[in-house]
Amino acid sequence: MKNLRPYTLSVNVLRKGTFWSGISLLAILSGCTVGPNYQRPDVHLPKALVEQPNLALSQASSTAQKYVLQDIPTAWWQAFHSQELNLLIEKCLKNNPSVAIAQANLNQALENVKIQQAAFFPSVSATFNPTRQSVAKSLASPLASNSYVYNLHTAQLNASYSLDVWGANRRQVEMLKAEADASRYNVEVTYLTLISNVVNAAIQEAIIRDQIRITQNAIQKQRELTSIMHKARVLGQVSDADVMTQESAQLAVEATLPPLQKQLAIQRDLIKALAGEYPSDRLAAEFNLAQFKLPYELPAALPSSLLQRRPDIRLSEAILHAASANIGVAVANRLPDITLNADLGSSSNRLANLFASASNFWTIGANVAQPIFDGGALKHKEKLARAAYDGAVAQYKSTIIAAFQNVGDVMQSIQSDQNAYNTALQATQASSKSLNLARKQYRLGDISRIALLPLEQNDLQMQLALAQAQGNRLQDTAALFQALGGGWWSTQQNQEITK
Repeated sequence: MKNLRPYTLSVNVLRKGTFWSGISLLAILSGCTVGPNYQRPDVHLPKALVEQPNLALSQASSTAQKYVLQDIPTAWWQAFHSQELNLLIEKCLKNNPSVAIAQANLNQALENVKIQQAAFFPSVSATFNPTRQSVAKSLASPLASNSYVYNLHTAQLNASYSLDVWGANRRQVEMLKAEADASRYNVEVTYLTLISNVVNAAIQEAIIRDQIRITQNAIQKQRELTSIMHKARVLGQVSDADVMTQESAQLAVEATLPPLQKQLAIQRDLIKALAGEYPSDRLAAEFNLAQFKLPYELPAALPSSLLQRRPDIRLSEAILHAASANIGVAVANRLPDITLNADLGSSSNRLANLFASASNFWTIGANVAQPIFDGGALKHKEKLARAAYDGAVAQYKSTIIAAFQNVGDVMQSIQSDQNAYNTALQATQASSKSLNLARKQYRLGDISRIALLPLEQNDLQMQLALAQAQGNRLQDTAALFQALGGGWWSTQQNQEITK
């Protein structure tokens, strides 16, 4: 560095020994790569995914789920044993535009890597320049024939090679490879998010359909009871007040149906959109809770393995790696740039003599350029790159914390869901028994219709709550698969580009 003059220097080296000695020295220097070599930052990880050390769920119920240390299959949604769900996900992966967008971004990133890798090789171009020229007669003719009008044919090869003395190009390639890795992980995030959204949407539709079915059954029973009340009124067995009370009860139940039907229509539109279709398109798949089987063995993971399993964490780390490599690029840009140039050609006034030995010419040269004054722009670009790296480190750690929070929330939800399901099941069973007993008493005339109404309303609410609790268990189980990374890492094609 001390021997380099602080200004742009262009030299044509004619002495072969001096030139090749310089080339050998530059080749040795080309092994240098400025900037930091990337290392994953040290991150403090917890000893467990949740606060409680025992991750196994309570075995008090035959429907209890438990955690098992096992890998998640790539097609994790098949654990719900719904063929219609499997077909719908296959359709969504094929037609949803977000998948195509992510894949196109990955292809662009891969091409950027190849474009930058081309700088490792010399740039060679060929030119052919035929001209007809006229020289002022007041000047001497440049030709031996003393002709003032002549043709000139020039064919030339130009070669240029920029020596990567400080590793600027290698750092640039490293950065683009890391960005391509980030695009690859973004593809996996897109797949995982889309599949999880489809599973949740299908389960939500199933919940709504079961609630509609329960409500329709309740409406049918209310209508039958209203008809019985009208007949009893004709016979003088009940009063007008009793009939009006029953009609009000029927209307109250019927009023709960339209909101559910609205939710179903919106949910169907959502599923169609996920499948790449329009609301006017017909979707054959329909879901109810009976179509899904709840997995009773849930995957568990060690805290350290979550860094490898979550594609969003891998994406954040790839961005961090790119930021690290960019520091090397910024440092190298402040150092001298050395370029080798070579020209080989032939020039003749006759096309037939174009490649004769007497017409040949060649030039070999080198160009060394060192920035002198740029107002501090390059220095501040390096500081910018280092600040961007510090921000990427903080973002990487934030992503890890958010990932652990996500897993912990889901695991807590699964425990809560099971307790809520057991409570709802017991409450529904108790409500059903109580209602059946009250209906027998009503038919015997022991209680009035007004006394029966609260029990019917409570039973309807308990059945709706049970359907919701059953659906919540399915949805949060799917959320656990998503939170643990969805099993994408088990496929061989998901390897880092940098390796």
